[in-house]
Amino acid sequence: MGKITFYEERNFQGRSYECQSDCSDMTPNLNSSQSCRVESGCFMVYDRPNYMGNQIFLRSGEYSDNMSFGTSGSFRSCRQIPQHRGSFRIKIYEKENFGGKGMNTKMGRIIFYEDNNFQGCSYETSSDCAELTSYLSRCNSCRVESGCFMVYERPNYMGHQTLARRGEYPDNQHLMGMSMSDCIRSCRMIPTHKGQFRMRMYERENFRGQMNELLDDCDSIQDRFCMSDCQSAHLHSSHSSVQRTNQIQIMTMGKIIFYEDRNFQGSQYETSSDCPELTSYLTRCHSCKVESGSFMVYDRPNYMGNQYFMKRGEYSDYMSMMGMSDCIRSCRTIPMHSGSYKMRIYERENFGGQMNEMNEDCTNIQERYRMSDCQSCNVMDGNWLMYEQPNFRGKMMYMRPGEYKSFREMGMNGQRFMSMKRIMDSCN
Repeated sequence: MGKITFYEERNFQGRSYECQSDCSDMTPNLNSSQSCRVESGCFMVYDRPNYMGNQIFLRSGEYSDNMSFGTSGSFRSCRQIPQHRGSFRIKIYEKENFGGKGMNTKMGRIIFYEDNNFQGCSYETSSDCAELTSYLSRCNSCRVESGCFMVYERPNYMGHQTLARRGEYPDNQHLMGMSMSDCIRSCRMIPTHKGQFRMRMYERENFRGQMNELLDDCDSIQDRFCMSDCQSAHLHSSHSSVQRTNQIQIMTMGKIIFYEDRNFQGSQYETSSDCPELTSYLTRCHSCKVESGSFMVYDRPNYMGNQYFMKRGEYSDYMSMMGMSDCIRSCRTIPMHSGSYKMRIYERENFGGQMNEMNEDCTNIQERYRMSDCQSCNVMDGNWLMYEQPNFRGKMMYMRPGEYKSFREMGMNGQRFMSMKRIMDSCN
């Protein structure tokens, strides 16, 4: 059963009322309701009694101020949403009283599993899910039983995304572009589209520069349209008699080209995504060009060993330029981030000892925070680089959003980090 607790005042203050079922009128229990906590399950809440007025969908979480939903008053009634395990199907009609043209709509269905090979606890959905950790502690395999979904490595549809069509994915490596260390954190259902496809793409942001219209697939915009980049787009989609237009901004993908020999000679390999093993494409790698974005490169496969930050530029002999003693063996793209930066650093492993929160670069944690060491951290926003010496010197480590309970267990045994820097070059 679901469980929701309503509070008379904001920030969970004042008298409270706990409910595990439908409630047509909450005023006998509370004079008003300005905040609530959904401890389990999902609910629809209404700003008028008897399930009338504006309605809002609430899933598990804390809602400290009802005004954040745009409502002018307090919640007056609520309905629990029962859990559904089967398939989803709805028939919609053009007119009232089931008149006019009718259409059956069958929803997609995906099942997530905690462990590889469809083991452990599971969670099934036919709709968008912004935070899978509300249902599973992790997600390492999935089955798409019908329809298509986009899955993301971060909550709220952020981070690397992968198309999952009907089929079985026994581990995340079978999902293109996802490494074995990544879990699925959110997903979006892709609605069925029966009409035509049409998109206008633009060379620059805000729909400027060269424009071309697409009605079908395009394997290379450079070959077909002589466009070197696409930074904004205008999507048109036609569903029966309903015309809908969406405008989106495209975040430019990074692009790096690796060469077997120095000075960009020999065989080459180009990528815009993570690559855990470059030797699958090149026998060696001694130079590279970063044409857009930023990348972390590693001197061992699977993102192990010494790591180096590369922003846009040419590296004709990076072993001498960057002091590397070996060839690049793997690489990771650094996703573009335009929001705020936030990271908590801890003196000891497992988030123990002194804690400090950072929103900007720090040249020396010992001088600023009186911290002699940093052994774990929680990166909440943005991408960061951590350095073993003050003033951003020495060996570095790339930290993207996530919890890092022990640097020692990550292969950084005996290494200290004394300065931290935000990565703000990923869009160059």
